[in-house]
Amino acid sequence: MSSEKLIQLALEAGATDAEVYQVESISHPVAFQSNRLKQVESSQSEGIALRLWRQGSPGVAVAYGEFDPTQLVEKAIALSHLTPPEEVELTSGRIEHYPFSGPEFAIKTLLEEGKKSIELITQAYPDVICNANLEWEKEKSRLINSRGLDCEYSDYSFSYMLGVEWVRSDDFLGIYDGESTHHQIDTTPVIKNILQRLQWAENNSSSPVGKFPILFTPNAATLLWETVATALNTKYIVEDSSPWSARLQESVMSEKLTLWQDPTREPHWCPFDDEGVPTRKIEFITKGVLQEFYSDLKRAKKLQIPSSGNGFRASLGSYPSPDLVNLLIAPHQGNLSELIASLDRAILVEQVLGQEPDISGDFSVNIDLGFYIEKGEIKGRIKDTMIAGNVYTALKEVIALGGDNRWIGSCYTPSLVLDSLSVIG
Repeated sequence: MSSEKLIQLALEAGATDAEVYQVESISHPVAFQSNRLKQVESSQSEGIALRLWRQGSPGVAVAYGEFDPTQLVEKAIALSHLTPPEEVELTSGRIEHYPFSGPEFAIKTLLEEGKKSIELITQAYPDVICNANLEWEKEKSRLINSRGLDCEYSDYSFSYMLGVEWVRSDDFLGIYDGESTHHQIDTTPVIKNILQRLQWAENNSSSPVGKFPILFTPNAATLLWETVATALNTKYIVEDSSPWSARLQESVMSEKLTLWQDPTREPHWCPFDDEGVPTRKIEFITKGVLQEFYSDLKRAKKLQIPSSGNGFRASLGSYPSPDLVNLLIAPHQGNLSELIASLDRAILVEQVLGQEPDISGDFSVNIDLGFYIEKGEIKGRIKDTMIAGNVYTALKEVIALGGDNRWIGSCYTPSLVLDSLSVIG
């Protein structure tokens, strides 16, 4: 049954308003394990969520694959009897369809890239074990409602993850890297990074204890930016739990930092959110000064501001809530080697283990993969070491930003050096 007829059924059953959110996806994952091809798959899924309001009370029902539309409507109506009334937040009439435009998929490309990655690593380090996951995925989303909204778009991506494990006596080393992109996969940068870190890890080094500059590579820097994204979320602004709730137009971090969202940038192009509101570029922080938050319809109304087009669903059956499309950090100058050369005594952090900082920004994490820097050179890998501090305080004390931005998930970040974090042996 079409989404339009499902909405009609809901209105005939007594709903005053109704919305249908539909997602279809197809993916082709390829997996290599222990240096060998393990699995080649193709998967396809389709899901639909009906959200309606009856006498002001909402009800949500979800179905996957083939379903009985009458039963789906009845389930949503029944659930509406169990929920208190709420104000209906729906985007009104706009028709916006984007035709799919992407590269032809070839599973041969994924197989070749995975095989090449493992060969290049094991040629240099025959004792390591490599695992690789490569995937091409296409997803189509459609949102229509009883107020005339009809939006649809398709997106696609290539993703590539490479893991290397090296066991030497009782010393275990794991290095993990990857990327997501709209373009054909170029595995060369990831392979180069892993080979460099394997070289650095050939020797172990004792770690200093105390307060030292910390160099976060893009992989590790997401520890910081996830907390920043939470502080910019209007869910926490409304609750007054964000430390930036009343800090608009004030300096909240180093003037070296400028952060923004751009929904046209890869790997996550997104023309509208899951409420049908157009997405847009948002400059959150300009040279350290807080400019704007991101919101969905519900929080925007409470704050008496327009929605920024950031209402997204964590799953088909969940309500939209504020979330970022992506987060970009403006680069400065210098690659990772130049940043290392500029430091006298410091710690380079590549991977961490431990609980992510909460909204308070406090953190204490184990360094899963890190290296000691002395007089501008890597001296070796450090083990059994922790770093601790506060994200908001640390981001006010930025020594340097690199020009080596990379996409790590949906974050486009350079390496950065922060001053005087606590190093615990």
